[in-house]
Amino acid sequence: MKPLASLSLDLDNEWSYLKTHGDTAWSELPSYLDVVVPRVLEVLSNRGVTITWFIVGQDAALERNGEALKSISAAGHEIGNHSFRHEPWLHKYPDAEVRDELSRAEEAIETATGFHPVGFRGPGYSLSPAVLETLVERGYRYDCSTLPTIIGPVARAIYFRSSKLDAAQRADRGDLFGHASEALRPLRAYRWDVGPDGLVEIPVTVLPGARVPMHVSYLLALSGRSKRLARSYFRTALQLCKMARVEPSLLLHPLDFLGGDDVGSLAFFPGMDMRGRDKTEMTAAFIEMFADQFEVATVGGHAAAANARTSLPIVEPGARRPRVGARPSSR
Repeated sequence: MKPLASLSLDLDNEWSYLKTHGDTAWSELPSYLDVVVPRVLEVLSNRGVTITWFIVGQDAALERNGEALKSISAAGHEIGNHSFRHEPWLHKYPDAEVRDELSRAEEAIETATGFHPVGFRGPGYSLSPAVLETLVERGYRYDCSTLPTIIGPVARAIYFRSSKLDAAQRADRGDLFGHASEALRPLRAYRWDVGPDGLVEIPVTVLPGARVPMHVSYLLALSGRSKRLARSYFRTALQLCKMARVEPSLLLHPLDFLGGDDVGSLAFFPGMDMRGRDKTEMTAAFIEMFADQFEVATVGGHAAAANARTSLPIVEPGARRPRVGARPSSR
């Protein structure tokens, strides 16, 4: 049998990228969902892969997005919560605002898709003890907001250099992509020590050992230098996961399927000098490589398999490293 893995897509919309970048045009909520959703669904259908889509509540609340979002759940994919406003400073919200943010998103997502989310990923990998506690209170089965990489500060600096942010906005986004200490977090599934049963965490997988990204946006950036290099890097990354007994959780983004010919307003984003057709073909090839070597599940399926194990490491909210011992699940 192939080892287990999971695949997900953060359905960040055009306006959410503009907002994080500091472009006031975000307030008009421009959208590319009608373009990207059918494109992604076709790629996944052609390869027989079912994944988890993390949807932003603000998009789900708009009637104009209803058809695109409903087509995702109609195709049998899992739906997750990606917050309502998609603000990467979610971890700075007070407790009451966290509860409101998650509940508003849930309601809008369920209305739009018919699917009640039980999994969460924070925007920009934003997470806090208050978020974890709220997830448990609201009956979530897993979180997948951690990216245990060393390059967060570098990615943040590059992003800020091309942004239109004032000092206050930079402060809000001061933890965007995390800090180098994120690399201390586990690569394998673990359990947050919160609530009566804990909460399963499925980290976004990074290269074992080096702790640098291996998600598809990173691979596409490498392909800008050399397609052969990108394929070789990904092949090596998957082999290292097997050797380290890491069940990889691979992450997709809409811009893995869109180019500058599709969305001119996002020219500042890496890789947008490529055509959408070319990026889609390369992304499809990476998905095929992934599915050839692993049994690809939704993140919910991955979390359920992990939750069945009584030996998951335990991590205190706010901590980076697991503590000794394991907490059995009563679920």
